Amino acid sequence: MDKIIVKGARVHNLKNIDVEIPKNKLVVITGLSGSGKSSLAMDTIFIEGQRRYLESLSTYARQFIGELKKPDVDSIEGLSPTIAIDQKSVSHNPRSTVGTVTEIYDYLRVLYAQIGVPHCPYCGRELQRMSVDEIIIHVQKHFQNKRVIILAPIAREKKGTFKDEFDNFLNKGYTRVEVDGKIYRLDEVPELNKNVRHTINLVIDRLDLSDTDVHRLFQSVELALKEGNGFVLVRADDNEHLYSEKLSCLSCGFSMPEINPKFFSFNAPYGACPDCHGLGFKLEVDER
Repeated sequence: MDKIIVKGARVHNLKNIDVEIPKNKLVVITGLSGSGKSSLAMDTIFIEGQRRYLESLSTYARQFIGELKKPDVDSIEGLSPTIAIDQKSVSHNPRSTVGTVTEIYDYLRVLYAQIGVPHCPYCGRELQRMSVDEIIIHVQKHFQNKRVIILAPIAREKKGTFKDEFDNFLNKGYTRVEVDGKIYRLDEVPELNKNVRHTINLVIDRLDLSDTDVHRLFQSVELALKEGNGFVLVRADDNEHLYSEKLSCLSCGFSMPEINPKFFSFNAPYGACPDCHGLGFKLEVDER
């Protein structure tokens, strides 16, 4: 039904009126003071919508809410669950919105966090993640009986000399690193041009999956995930595959932590726009 049909409304000063109100439209009820505007909108339509919604709840839930008295009206057809904002509740707080005043915003944040599917903001691909066990199973199936190299991605098309990173890896006991597609010993890496973008992968292990036990593969993958900030690159002679245990885009390298309702709150640092801080506007000095 595309309209709300009210018949025989007699709430307060309404005199047995009939009215049809279109749905999904912006409708304004006007009239003189005392003509029954609030009686129709708030005390009849809103109250009946609330009453019907409460009746749909379980008996257990209704015992904590109580019952609403049915308004004095013959019938109301086409009514959906209703929401009303009292004119006395208007707030001048710039952080107040229709969503916060009606408290729908809190439920939407939980809904987005629970069923939302995150996508990469750069290429639009769906973000994916895998557990260590899932990565191991995929590697064993995808690279069956092949010789592979386990790499920890350190930098992808980033500028810098990375000297401190190389020294740190050397102190940890690692021996080799791949720089721009070529593998060097960590103590023999040439000085990199800081103004050129480089792709760097730390060599974790070399394995022959035809005779390597699962425990060693597990340890190597786990170590690569640790050094690669949640990413591991497995490469054979003919192909390679990038895995991640975080929500991430395997194409762009973008990653993000687990989704929670705070990400959708403009009042929290996690969810607020870094430019306007959740206000929707900025105060700036007019240089004129």
